[in-house]
Parts: sequence; C-alpha cells; structure tokens
Amino acid sequence: MPTKFESFVKSQSKNTIADIRPGDVVKVLQKMKDKDGKERLQAFEGLVIARKHGQERGSTITVRKVASGVGVERTFPLHSPAFDKIEIVRKGKARRAKLYYLRTAKGKRAKLKKKGFVEAVAPVSVETEAQIEKPAEE
Repeated sequence: MPTKFESFVKSQSKNTIADIRPGDVVKVLQKMKDKDGKERLQAFEGLVIARKHGQERGSTITVRKVASGVGVERTFPLHSPAFDKIEIVRKGKARRAKLYYLRTAKGKRAKLKKKGFVEAVAPVSVETEAQIEKPAEE
C-alpha cells in the first residue's frame, strides 16, 4: 500500500513530458498569481543549458535567456504543477550534456547549430487529410 507521500507525488507527476535536451530553445508557460488573486500565464523563452536527473520525478531543466544585455537563468522542475506547458521552439545540436560555457561565450562561439525539426506537432489522420482542400488543377 502506497504512503500518502508516494500517492501525492504520483498524482503531481506529468505523463507527457517532451524530449527536452540541452541546446533546445523552449518556451515555458508558468502560472503566476496577480495581486488581485487572478491567475495568468507568463512565458519564459530561452535556451536549455542543462537537464538534470533524467526521467525522474525530480528532474529539472535550466533555461537561459539574455534580457536587456543581462543573462537570466531559471531552473524549472519538469513535474511541477506551477507551469502549464513547455513548448519546444527550436531544436539545437549540442555536443555536451551541460552548456555552461555559453555563460561566458560571445559572438560566434555562443551560437549552436540548428537541428532539423522532424517531430510533427500533431500527426495528420486520414480523415483530416481528406478534409484539406486540394488546389484546383488547370
């Protein structure tokens, strides 16, 4: 029989976590509460420089962006209920597991190669494909 803690952790874990790797540019939509008590989504878009703890429930990603010439890094727990979703904007080709050298790199050294984005957001089904209008042939 699972303990209360184990059942709580299992209820908070997310089943659909995208394959996020260092070098990817992601947009994290985090839930924020205003002074009025209203909840809104705040986007944080940046480069993933580290992923820790693999597929565990305690796994995290570190996202870095440069805002007004100042580097900003945030660490997001992947299974936290505090964020709504993570969108992969662009895949990047990295040859290291941790990209901490990008903190001091400038210019051409600070760029990563782009990887072809082969993953489809939603696969097209047969019914959907039939509904798409085909151009009129002349």
